[in-house]
Amino acid sequence: MADKREEIRFGTDGWRGIIANDFTFANVARLAQATAEFLVSPQRAKLSIYTDWGAEYRPATEGVIIGYDTRFLSPEFALYFARVLQDNGIPVALSDSPVPTPAISYDVINRRQAAGVMITASHNPSIYNGVKFKPEYGGSAPQEVTDIIESLLVPVAPTPKSLPEDITKIDLKRPLLAKIRTLIDPARLTAAPVLVVIDSMYGSAQGYAKSLLDEYDVSSLPIRATRNPLFSGINPEPLDKNLVALRAVIASRYQTNKRIIGVATDGDGDRISAMDECGNFIDMHRTFALILRYLVEERGWRGAVVKSFALTDMATKMCTQYGLPLIEVPIGFKYACKQILTRGDVLIAAEESGSIGVKGHIPDRDGILCSLLLAEIAATARGTISEEIENIFAEIGPHFYRRCDLHIERRQEIVAKLLKQPPERFAGRPVKAIERLDGLKLRFADGWLLLRASGTEPILRLYCEMSTRAAVEEVLDMAARFALT
Repeated sequence: MADKREEIRFGTDGWRGIIANDFTFANVARLAQATAEFLVSPQRAKLSIYTDWGAEYRPATEGVIIGYDTRFLSPEFALYFARVLQDNGIPVALSDSPVPTPAISYDVINRRQAAGVMITASHNPSIYNGVKFKPEYGGSAPQEVTDIIESLLVPVAPTPKSLPEDITKIDLKRPLLAKIRTLIDPARLTAAPVLVVIDSMYGSAQGYAKSLLDEYDVSSLPIRATRNPLFSGINPEPLDKNLVALRAVIASRYQTNKRIIGVATDGDGDRISAMDECGNFIDMHRTFALILRYLVEERGWRGAVVKSFALTDMATKMCTQYGLPLIEVPIGFKYACKQILTRGDVLIAAEESGSIGVKGHIPDRDGILCSLLLAEIAATARGTISEEIENIFAEIGPHFYRRCDLHIERRQEIVAKLLKQPPERFAGRPVKAIERLDGLKLRFADGWLLLRASGTEPILRLYCEMSTRAAVEEVLDMAARFALT
């Protein structure tokens, strides 16, 4: 039987592993070799991204862009990956500093490269690192791509022969900021004085949003904007429990400035969440609703809305209100990416995780662009950000949400059992409908519960949205007790 440490399996967005256990230099070299072989493989040309997606995604070169985040050994892993590719005759350019994943996605498109590789474990704990692969269209790789790469893995890791100094270094920050600059509205951004508190969570997006805000003399206050591979003991995921520092800073400024918004990006800068002027957490669902409402009502943009299976029902109601097409996809931005590429008219695509992609940009998520859009919302709002959210609720009803993660090895067994025999009642509520697009969703008269096994960690995720906070806690408590017995 193969050693578990030799396994390389892609999850919903890339391969992740524990540093020095399965995420090793040897495994990184094996994956780099498989990637090189994929890029010259005849199988690549037969993929549906060429035959079925409605466009030819042919790069100008067979080059690869490689970036890395602020995790332990990320620069070294990225360089090692680059050297293996160069040994295979693949032109390589390596970022000259830590970069957010959107910078890789954009540069693949901007310079028409064959692929982008990002060394990151995104929002995972500090003991993890990982690899994200972005094909020539700059978005998440579909399973048909990652399946081929996995099939090309060699058992023995190659030893790089290219020297570190042979690898070309490039600046990826400036091109991404130039692109984002075309998507923001300076007049709206500066419509009223606003303070943007930027929490980079020690991740690789630090400095990006601030650079643009500084250009327009918009006040900003960065926090956790240094390199800390341990992330001060928290996961770099913009959840309420991880944003104590952001809340404290906002509270200290509230008395002198009520037009405040806090923005938080994850470890590699592609996810977003926010806080209002009082330090109340604006979860990813409400963040999505704020941005959708702003793009439609203030910017006048139109197009389809793509929502993941775990995203708020506010998306459904708002699409009905605005007359926009709604497309629901499984969890994993690769599914949203395909819709963006094939439809061509997607206004916004979003996931519960805080992944939001916006029209006119990359077919991927970008927490930096979303940070700037939230700053525009704060600057142009008739009242405070908390009042803007209340206005949304006044139109479509209150929506409260929380996700609970349970560390359970038998997570897939639990979900499979429920899929086979779903309950007719749960937490004292009749189950009105069962949905099985990704995991198991139980619909009630006043909301829903979704149980889903994580594809990257030994975690059972419980997602719940109800019409009151008390109902959310009641349903989640029952779900957790059920899963743990």
